[in-house]
Amino acid sequence: MIRVAQSGVLVSLLLLLEVLCSRVDASNPGIVAKITQKGLNYACAEAVTTLEKELLMITLPDFKGDFKIKHLGRGEYHFKSLNIKSVELKNSKLDLLPGEGLKASISNAFIHVDGDWKARKSFLKVDGSIDLQVEGISISVSLQLSSDSSGRPTVTSKKCSSHIADVDLHVSGQIGWLLNLFHSQIESKFRRILEDKICEIVKKSVASDLQPFLQTLPVIAKIDQIAAMDYTLTGPPQATSHSLDTPFKGEIFRQSDHSPVPFEPPAMTFPEDHDLMVYFGISERAFNTASQVYWESGFMSYTITDDMIPPSFSIRLITSSFRALVPQLGKLYPNMPMELQISTSSPPVMEFISGNVTLTPVMDLQAFVIQPNSLRAHLFSLSLKISAWATMGVNANRLVSSVTPGSLFTMELKHSDIGPINVPLMQAILKHYALSTLLPAVNENLEIGFPLPLPRNIQLHDLIIQPYQDFVLLGANVKYTKK
Repeated sequence: MIRVAQSGVLVSLLLLLEVLCSRVDASNPGIVAKITQKGLNYACAEAVTTLEKELLMITLPDFKGDFKIKHLGRGEYHFKSLNIKSVELKNSKLDLLPGEGLKASISNAFIHVDGDWKARKSFLKVDGSIDLQVEGISISVSLQLSSDSSGRPTVTSKKCSSHIADVDLHVSGQIGWLLNLFHSQIESKFRRILEDKICEIVKKSVASDLQPFLQTLPVIAKIDQIAAMDYTLTGPPQATSHSLDTPFKGEIFRQSDHSPVPFEPPAMTFPEDHDLMVYFGISERAFNTASQVYWESGFMSYTITDDMIPPSFSIRLITSSFRALVPQLGKLYPNMPMELQISTSSPPVMEFISGNVTLTPVMDLQAFVIQPNSLRAHLFSLSLKISAWATMGVNANRLVSSVTPGSLFTMELKHSDIGPINVPLMQAILKHYALSTLLPAVNENLEIGFPLPLPRNIQLHDLIIQPYQDFVLLGANVKYTKK
């Protein structure tokens, strides 16, 4: 049995958008990410902050025009050095369109522009400054989300439109009143320029900021020298009325041989929770593929020798210490070193049910004596069946766990080459060793954990972890910390 506790620290921002990508696969995903409307709202606010900064950095193009005044004839004007001094993008939204995708919109935005002007009529030249208030700006953009051949997410702006409700131009200078006579014509031209420029900046921001950010999402994440996690996408995102759901492969594999695992992940049924920004459903298969990889790599077979026994432990791995357990041992092999080998015939399987997780591995223990000629002689074989409880949490961006023993720890004699064995006493001794020495070593490895699919500069907080049927649910709020 495994109890899964709540623990703290997990994700942020446009991991919210990174999970919007797609790839098609017939099997169930190993990991499903759900971005709620709360998460999309946060992503939109961060994107708008970036867009405001982008707008402040641009220089608007110069433009020219002419004017005609009765009795004076025609003249020319020229607006230059046009800079956006302040921007306020209000009422931003990132909406879910069930069955379609996402739509980002901004309404009632404001931009303040200043610059210089000059005018010429024949030999007469005048100049001054301008102040332009642009109000009632609305922007709408559709995002097309997909994936490239490596399984990484891609994003492009599918359609962008902008509209300006009001442009108010004020001209100062020696004969600024002259240009004010034509303010409606000038304001109309400003409106067209700004509407085109706004969508140009939006598209540029998507291409130069958001797309490279999504590309920082790892599709293959190294765990250690043996294993890695496959985070390629397995299907298109599904927009619902509450969340945007995206499936990941979520499979741990051996780095030297990325071959398919022999079992499919079960389907996951999420609870109706929408209070946090993002939820991850991690199938029990993600954990069991890890078990398969490490078992195949030989990391679930242990050899215990006397130098691995703590000095404080009274029972040593020499035949004289086992006289009470195996009466014939000391007579047949006096004062000789021993060796214990622990292995499993198959990878241990972890099963998630509502409220807890069950892990009940069956192991074989074989005892050998090391003879003076260095040859090993088999003594006896035992079968061990144990249960364990685990606590899960997150350390930085890695899902980690630790194991504590359950109530089940039984041992049966399978075969003996040296006569009767005191199995109950052997069981008590091995249980004590497992708790004091073997278990801490196992937990040290489990603390390595495996990385979560996070792009750069993402932090998770307000984390909850809860097991359900066939999967564990991680929920979190997120924060984007641009460095």
